[in-house]
Amino acid sequence: MYKYLYLCVELKKSHIAKEGLFQYRNMFQLVNVNSLENVIRAYLRMAEEHTEAAQAQSSAAVAVLELDDLDNIATPESILMSAVCGEDAQDRSDRTILLPWVKFLWESYCQCLELLRINTHCEALYHDIARMAFNFCLKYNRKSEFRRLCDKLRKHLEDICKSTNQTTGVSITKMETQQLCLDTRLFQLDCAIQMELWQEAYKAIEDIHGLMALSKKTPVPKTMANYYQKLAMVFSKAGNQLFHAAALLKLFQLTRELKKNLTKDDMQRMASHVLIATLSIPLPSAHPEFDRFIEADKSPLEKAQKLAVLLGLQQPPSRASLLKEVTVINAIEAIPGDNNPLAPYVRPLKDVTIMRLIRQISQVYESIEFDRLLNMASFCSIF
Repeated sequence: MYKYLYLCVELKKSHIAKEGLFQYRNMFQLVNVNSLENVIRAYLRMAEEHTEAAQAQSSAAVAVLELDDLDNIATPESILMSAVCGEDAQDRSDRTILLPWVKFLWESYCQCLELLRINTHCEALYHDIARMAFNFCLKYNRKSEFRRLCDKLRKHLEDICKSTNQTTGVSITKMETQQLCLDTRLFQLDCAIQMELWQEAYKAIEDIHGLMALSKKTPVPKTMANYYQKLAMVFSKAGNQLFHAAALLKLFQLTRELKKNLTKDDMQRMASHVLIATLSIPLPSAHPEFDRFIEADKSPLEKAQKLAVLLGLQQPPSRASLLKEVTVINAIEAIPGDNNPLAPYVRPLKDVTIMRLIRQISQVYESIEFDRLLNMASFCSIF
């Protein structure tokens, strides 16, 4: 079998390798699972080694891997651009040597995942290959393939939830299966954040929350802390200061309850982070009844309720409710200026301060000179 797969890799015949692995799985999935696992790992290892060797031969790998879609290596536009620009021999060599191996490796991962997706004896191997595929997308900056991989794993999970009990079927009710799925989605979330694919990161968070809700056992505190930390990061990138602060507050409360040996400096640092994030939340609208006339998307309340579920909240938080909870936290008064991790909150804080300043001025003055207003807002360099 090893020789058979070796020839498939050398000839880049992934579809023939798939047929051989399919037959081998049917013969050994019940009688010798270790042999099946060793064969699949050896196949993927050979594919990875050949891809890395091809990358080493390519002096322009970075430029080649900017191609958006592996399914369209040579598009009509690229052929026309090559004729106009006069693509040199090195570029053609890179395209010939490297990309076919990258495509072959990608197809190999997908085929192995399809092969093992419903086999309870190979669950650990399935999730190992999923993480290998995520690393592949991260290493070669394959954003299109990353999205496809996320969709594929999501479809596999849906099929598992719908499937009936079989001899070799995977059951989502098993604690081991739930934990493996959860670990893979957490790894997926980390990769999505590293690749700055925030939409995929949010989808991964929804999947993680669904798995935690499905489990009868409460996730370990370390997992929940990681979940809240990543959730706060995604909310921050989305510009949602309200739920960003709410996620940080949940993280702080969890850490304070579980880490009895937390130092005073660490406690103050986390409390300061929560306090600054909460103060950076934009002020609520003075006339919320008018907002419905300018909302073009879903109801803000509907969105907020959906996000609140991810945080385990009964109802959406508000700026006032978060400030009320923050009052019990002893926030640090002096924040260091060097390499300040709270620097991203400077601009939101200035925006909130200016808005509050203008509101207060409007209640006192009918008119005011612009120069005087600028002096009042001297903390802001651009008005």
